[in-house]
Amino acid sequence: MIVELLLWSSISIILMAGCYNTGLFALSRRRAPRRKGPRKERLYIFLLACLNEEQVLAESLARITALPAGNFLALVIDDASDDRTSEIARAAGPDRVLLHRRELPDARRGKGAALNDGIRFLTASGVLDGHDPDDVIVCVVDADGRLDGHVVQSVDPFFDDPRTGATQICVRMYNRGTGLLARLQDMEFVVYGDVFQSARRFIGSVGMGGNGQFMRLSALHTLGPGGPWSDSLTEDLDLGVRLIAKGWVTQHCTTASVSQQAVLTLRRLVRQRSRWFQGHLQSAGLVPLILREVPTRPALDLLYHLSSPVLILLTSLLPLSFLVALGGTVLASVEAGRALVSPMWLLGPYVLSFTAAYAYGFVYAKRERELGLVRSVLVAHVFVFYGYIWFAAGWMGLWRMATGKTTWLKTART
Repeated sequence: MIVELLLWSSISIILMAGCYNTGLFALSRRRAPRRKGPRKERLYIFLLACLNEEQVLAESLARITALPAGNFLALVIDDASDDRTSEIARAAGPDRVLLHRRELPDARRGKGAALNDGIRFLTASGVLDGHDPDDVIVCVVDADGRLDGHVVQSVDPFFDDPRTGATQICVRMYNRGTGLLARLQDMEFVVYGDVFQSARRFIGSVGMGGNGQFMRLSALHTLGPGGPWSDSLTEDLDLGVRLIAKGWVTQHCTTASVSQQAVLTLRRLVRQRSRWFQGHLQSAGLVPLILREVPTRPALDLLYHLSSPVLILLTSLLPLSFLVALGGTVLASVEAGRALVSPMWLLGPYVLSFTAAYAYGFVYAKRERELGLVRSVLVAHVFVFYGYIWFAAGWMGLWRMATGKTTWLKTART
């Protein structure tokens, strides 16, 4: 009885989520109109919060300093690294790259704290003197982030609209060709950007990611004197919601990307996703703000997005309950001496589990044309099982939160 209840509850959740996601897929195929204002010369500042990033920082700074944009600089916030991070930043070019080194015990308190200190450093240094905060665009780039050369040209028109507070670009894995696990992470980010984020442009609920998020400085100033970023493990999610609550429009740019390093071992991937999951659980505190300040349509989508940890934990019971039900059916068939169900019975679980694979394969093939549609759909079938990683990460994140562990599980670079 309990197994059947879990089974049908999980199936109901999947069906409801599937219907909603189908609507988002249809919405993502539309072209988004742009409201334009007068063109302005803007200052772009790239913030890189770094903790022991000597493996990847040099290439990321080389990409930034090679940008064809006219007015920009990068700030490396060294969060008390004990490797060559500061040395690499100093060698990258003093005319374009600034270094702010944080020291213990104030350092290593999370990415949000480092970014907030970076904004304070910029203000105190005088770099922002003479610049209208409306015309200063702050971009957060991870230390392993490799920006497209045309990123400023692609993002800048979004800020012609004075209502735009932030714009998120696409995220890719630059080492996606090194193995199946890296390929699946690349598909995950492509699907999220090209389906969910693209659809949310029309809903008004585009979220910010930890890499490649561009924000108007004046919008950041509206988030409070303590600094725009919170201490949440998913400070980017928190910031995006609070910008929307303040009345700013958040955009998604589909024509530019930042490429980052995919995690190449399953253990590190689960560890990384458990941090993201725990951060989503922490973001439950945003619900009153959403209900109070956000218009109905984006509020409903944001609440659905914030409920994803609960949906993941409940859905994780489906494979277990399905296996129990299947095992019981097999035992009953052996006792009866005949098959009690038709092999066509397996068609239902296949349709329930893999229908999305065809949509995801189609979306991914448009980005990875050399992979082709057929191979993309096959990879998308594997992608369905890859989603089970979130089950393990979810229970791990829930355990960490229940036991009071809130330390930042930083992803190791290779």
